[in-house]
Amino acid sequence: GDYFMSKPDIAAKEPAVQILEPGTYYWCACGHSKKQPFCDGSHQETDLEPQAFEINESKQVALCQCKRTGTPPYCDGSHNSL
Repeated sequence: GDYFMSKPDIAAKEPAVQILEPGTYYWCACGHSKKQPFCDGSHQETDLEPQAFEINESKQVALCQCKRTGTPPYCDGSHNSL
């Protein structure tokens, strides 16, 4: 077999802007999830893992969907160069 790091799929070239309530969330890092921007278990066939993150108060966030951000799970504008 080939041994190489899985490259994440680009789910979308704009962030998912939504209001999240306090809690723990799992951001999809592989791009395969059908529930973007969150994990649905689709990473099983990759070597990528979702990233857990905490929200402490209800707030609007911009979650990366291109999976190229340098500040996961948040958008850092990386989609602008894709």
